[in-house]
Amino acid sequence: MARFHFDCVFYYVRDIEKAISFYSEVLSLRLTSRDVVARFDIDGVLFELIPTRDEGKLRGDGNARLCLKVDDIDDTVQYLKTKGTHADEIQKVENGKLTSFEDPDGNEVYLWQYD
Repeated sequence: MARFHFDCVFYYVRDIEKAISFYSEVLSLRLTSRDVVARFDIDGVLFELIPTRDEGKLRGDGNARLCLKVDDIDDTVQYLKTKGTHADEIQKVENGKLTSFEDPDGNEVYLWQYD
């Protein structure tokens, strides 16, 4: 029987330098390594940025999204505005608050604040 092990979560990006800057400077994620792809550690989860010239791979209609937990979603949305990133309206949901924004390549990133 085949055994499966978690490897990573990844997004395709057009401009790897611009994407690295966004994720490391705006979102304060820790860049752990870089070769053909850029790797970040998000609380022990490997998140990768993979450059592509294939526009069809960018902003796919799939179900997977990067979701980041925050302590204060309102403050975080205000912070993102100061960095030129616009978040959607904050939605009140059953167990917290949720909003989303896009990285420079149109990949959706969600923010979640638990109640």
